[in-house]
Amino acid sequence: MTIPWPSGAGGRQASVKALLMTVFGEFVLPDGRPAWTSTLLHVLGGLGMEEKSTRQALSRMAADGWTSSERSGRRVRWALTRRGREFLTEGAERIYAFGRRRESWDGRWVVLIITVPESRRELRHQLRAGLTWAGFGSPVPGVWVSPHASREAEAKQVVEGLGLELSAYSFNGPYAGIGSERTLVDQAWHLGDLAAQYQGFIQEFAGLRPKPGDPVLLAQIRMVHAWRRFPRLDPELPLELLPPDWIGVRAANVFNDLHDTWRPAARTRWSELCTD
Repeated sequence: MTIPWPSGAGGRQASVKALLMTVFGEFVLPDGRPAWTSTLLHVLGGLGMEEKSTRQALSRMAADGWTSSERSGRRVRWALTRRGREFLTEGAERIYAFGRRRESWDGRWVVLIITVPESRRELRHQLRAGLTWAGFGSPVPGVWVSPHASREAEAKQVVEGLGLELSAYSFNGPYAGIGSERTLVDQAWHLGDLAAQYQGFIQEFAGLRPKPGDPVLLAQIRMVHAWRRFPRLDPELPLELLPPDWIGVRAANVFNDLHDTWRPAARTRWSELCTD
C-alpha cells in the first residue's frame, strides 16, 4: 500500500534522508533493534519514495556516521551508531515534549547583539540556525531576543561554538517603556505564518483514522515527520505574548492525542516487519 506524500505540512520536498531519520527516531531508537533494508524499503516505498533514493540515503547516513550496517547472510540490517543515538535522543526529547506545557513567565527577556559580516554568509546561516533552534527571534538585523531568559546559556554555546564571542553582547531583564512587546514579537517571529502552518497540520491529520497494519504505521511516520519541524519554527512563547486561543496549543493537542492513540498499533506493525 502506498500513501501519497501530501503537499501540505509534511511536504514531498522533505529529503529521503530526513524521512529516514524520522523512522529511525520513532522506531529504531526506542526499539533498540537494527532494521532490515527490506523493512526500510517497504516503509519508505509506502510513503512514495523510490527504492534507489532510499538506498542512496541509507549509504549517506552511514557515511555521515549516523548508522552502521551489518550483513546476515544475504540480508543487511542498519543500526544507530552512538552518535546517531545521542542525536536522535536529544531530538526526541525536544519533539515529544514540545507543546505539552508552557511555563509561567517572569517578564524577563534575554537580548543578544551580534554582528557577522555579509561576506561570511555561511557563518551567518549557522548562527541563525543555532539561535532559531534555541528559540530566539530577530526583530532587526544583528539583534536576537527570547522571553526565556534561561536560554542565554544555549545562545552562548552557539556563539562560542562559531567563534563569535568577541562580537557578541547580551542583556537580561524586563521590557522597558519604549515601544511595545506585541510589536517586538510580531517582528521577531511572524506568528501569522506560523499559525497558518499549524492550521495546515491540523487539517492534514486531525481527521485521519488509519486502519491497523501499514496504514497506521505510515500515518504515524507522516505525522511525526510533519511535527518535528515545529520546534524549529515555534519559540514556545509565553501565553502572555501570544494571540488569544493560540492555534499552536490546539495543534499540540492533536499531535499528542493521535501519537498516543496510534503508537501501539504502529509499533506492532513495525515489529512484524522487523521479524520477517
